[in-house]
Amino acid sequence: MGSVNSYNPRVDQTVQIFDRFYEYEATVSSVEYDAVYSYFRSVFGTADAAGNFTVTLFRIAEQSDISVMDLLQQFEGMGVPELTLTLSYYLNGLRSSSTLLGLNAPLTPNFYVARNVRA
Repeated sequence: MGSVNSYNPRVDQTVQIFDRFYEYEATVSSVEYDAVYSYFRSVFGTADAAGNFTVTLFRIAEQSDISVMDLLQQFEGMGVPELTLTLSYYLNGLRSSSTLLGLNAPLTPNFYVARNVRA
């Protein structure tokens, strides 16, 4: 009796991913997609976050001309704060300079300006 999970070499093993918000589409290997998705699923715990970060990583790999598996290897072993910092670095390289992503660092206002601001 055959297995449900048997591999059929005649079937194209690719996955089409897309992000409707940014109108991004790509056709990627199902093995790579599963590896990236399962990694982000283990880090973030929710399917929505894992799916969003998976698409983001494939987009970064395509734009920066780096293998997605090489990028994934860089992320392995990082905690959520380090991972967020690294993804922000890559995404800021793709975005406009006027819309850079922040890292949640508090800014200390200039004393002389801050004392003139009324709350």
